[in-house]
Amino acid sequence: MLQKRADWRRPDAKRVRRIRDRLRALYGIPAAPPHRHGLDELILTVLSQSTNDRNRDVAFLRLRERFSSWEAVRDAPNEDVEAAIRPGGISKVKSRRIQDILHALPDDLDGPHLRDRDFLTSLPGVGRKTAACVLLFAYGERDVPVDTHVSRVGTRLGLFRPGAPFEELHDDMLAITPPGQELELHVNLLRHGRRTCHARRPSCDECALLRMCPTGRAAVAAANGP
Repeated sequence: MLQKRADWRRPDAKRVRRIRDRLRALYGIPAAPPHRHGLDELILTVLSQSTNDRNRDVAFLRLRERFSSWEAVRDAPNEDVEAAIRPGGISKVKSRRIQDILHALPDDLDGPHLRDRDFLTSLPGVGRKTAACVLLFAYGERDVPVDTHVSRVGTRLGLFRPGAPFEELHDDMLAITPPGQELELHVNLLRHGRRTCHARRPSCDECALLRMCPTGRAAVAAANGP
């Protein structure tokens, strides 16, 4: 159900810290130093759409093995790019999107322009989530990707306004995340979504965050009856 923005209040810092600490106890503190390869991260994120990490990585490696450079990918026949990334799924869409992005970049494909959020989101098919992945994982910039797992878990925990669009989710996630903990909150919310807080059948009875999750408490109460 969509809640009006005027009726919504972001959670306070104390609540966010409690959730962070519980996730930290479950999953630890992830570490992924910025690798500084913005274009690699951009293409990898496009390949990650609607598939799992393994298929994404296979598609990326096949692309790099098949072509000598990103310029070669840009200038290749589309059917060759599509064939290389086929293990990643929806290869017709992704191959065209990758080439459209490469054609939209300046001659120096992988440069400081990829550290600019506005520039990234001006590229064909690049939204806030993809831009946030590039900024956070490649450059360690202050941004937090909100994918379907982070959106689902965060909404159930009351971190986000129910029914909010992804643009708003990214703004709110960035606002509530303590500086320097962008990677930790993104990765640990994602892990919790994959392992426990599933889309259709969340394991609320087994969830370590149940006591602080209004959605989970309501579900358990309904299942147990009066």
